[in-house]
Amino acid sequence: MKTHFISIVLIGSTLSLMAQKDSVKSQIAFEGQDQTWQNGSDRRDSSVFHIPYFTPTVMVDVNYTYSGNNPIDHTVVGSTALARNNEMEVSSVNLGGDFYYKGARGRIMTQFGTRSTVVPRNDYSPFRGQYDLANVYRYISEGYAGYHFNVMHGINVDAGMFMSYIGLNSYYQSENWEYQASFTSDNTPWFFNGLRVQLFPSAKLKVELWAINGWQSYGMFNEMPGLGGNITWCPNENVKLLTNDYWGSDAAGLPGRHRFHSDNSLLVRYYHNKGSKGISQMAFSLTGDIGFEKGDGVNGFTTDSVKGPAQYFASAMFYNRIWFHKNKFAWTFGGGYMSNPGRYLVLYPTGDASPLPNPTNPTTTAGTHPFSANPGDQFEGWDASTNLEWMPNQSISFRVEYVHRESSVPYFAGHGGVTSPSGYTTTALPAGWVPDLVRSENRIIFAVLFRI
Repeated sequence: MKTHFISIVLIGSTLSLMAQKDSVKSQIAFEGQDQTWQNGSDRRDSSVFHIPYFTPTVMVDVNYTYSGNNPIDHTVVGSTALARNNEMEVSSVNLGGDFYYKGARGRIMTQFGTRSTVVPRNDYSPFRGQYDLANVYRYISEGYAGYHFNVMHGINVDAGMFMSYIGLNSYYQSENWEYQASFTSDNTPWFFNGLRVQLFPSAKLKVELWAINGWQSYGMFNEMPGLGGNITWCPNENVKLLTNDYWGSDAAGLPGRHRFHSDNSLLVRYYHNKGSKGISQMAFSLTGDIGFEKGDGVNGFTTDSVKGPAQYFASAMFYNRIWFHKNKFAWTFGGGYMSNPGRYLVLYPTGDASPLPNPTNPTTTAGTHPFSANPGDQFEGWDASTNLEWMPNQSISFRVEYVHRESSVPYFAGHGGVTSPSGYTTTALPAGWVPDLVRSENRIIFAVLFRI
C-alpha cells in the first residue's frame, strides 16, 4: 500500500537523483520539483553522504503507545505500525541503501524490530509448499536489482522485492504525515515481490507496470501472477495525482476467485511560504479505493443466490497538514472509513483470536477462537487522528499523536487481551475463556523517527 524512495527516480525527494547525476546523463523526470512536503514521501532535500556509486540509508523508528483499553497482554490488534501497548517498542530499524554504476542499479534495505514479525504474519503464501518464506524474507523490506535505460526521460527495469504504492502511505513512518495509518492504507499492500518496469515519458509523468507473486505475498497462492501498475502525474511541485490498479488471484486454493483493486490519490499544497516564522506550508491528501473479489463462492458488489455473497472493498481517507516556523513544526489531522464485506483485506486480530494457519499444523488456525473471515461476514471501520510533530532538522522528528478507531464488530483488544486470562502465552486457557475484543479504542502514540 504507497509512495516511496526509488533509486534512479525518486518520487518524493531528489536525493538519489543528485547522487546519480554523474552516471545518468539523460534529463531526469521530476527533477527540480520540491516533493518533500508530500504525504508518503521522503522529507529530506539532500543526503549527508557523498559516496561514489552508493547512497547509504539508516532509519530508526521507536514508539510508545498508550491504549485506553489497557489490555493485560499489551497486544495491539489491527495495526501494522504498532505491536505492543503501554511499553517502549523498537518498531523498525532499517539499514541499506542504493547502488548504481553505469546504469546498473540495486537497492537493499533490511528491517529489524517488531515490523519484521507484524507484517510477515499477514501473508498466507509461505504455507504453500516447502521452505519457510516468512523467515527467509522477514528481515528484508526491499531488495531488488535492475537497469536504467536512457530512453525518453528514463526507463527502469527492476526485479526483486520493492515497495507497493497502493494506499498512498509509505512503509517507512518518517515519510508519513500520520503514524497510525487509516484503514485504507493499513489494509492494503506494503510490498510486492516480482518484476516492475518504470517508464518516464515526460518530466512530469511516470507509468509503472507490475508482474508480481501476489498481493503483499512472498510466494504465489495459485498459478496466476498479480498484474498491475501505477500512473503518477505531477504537473507542478504543488500537485500530485496518482492511480494504482491491480488484478490477481490471491485466495489460497481458490484459483477461480479473482481480485481487482483501484487506488487513487490527490495531493495538493495550497499554501507555501518557506521562510515564514508563522505558517510556512499547508497541504492535504485525499485517497479513495474501490475493489472486489469474484468467483469461487463470492460475487463482487452484489449478492447472488447462486454465485454467492458480495465481497468488496470501499474506503477513503483524508489528511490535512500545516507546517509552522520554517517547517520545524507541523500539525496534522484527518481520518478515514472502510467497508469490507467478506473481510478479505481486514488485518486479522492477533493471538488467540487469529485465524492464521498454525505454524505447526497449517490445517488448523493458530488461535482457538479465530476471528471469522467467511464470505458474507461484514466489517466497517472508521478512524480519526491528530498529531503534533517537531522536526529540528531533516533527520530527526518527535511526534505525539491521538487516535480514535471504531469498528462495526468487536475487533480491537479490550482490557482482557487476546492471549489468555493472565496475558501470558504460558497460561492454559480455561473453559469458557474468549479473547476480549471490543468495538473501539483510543490511544496516544509517542514516536521518535530518525533517518540519515
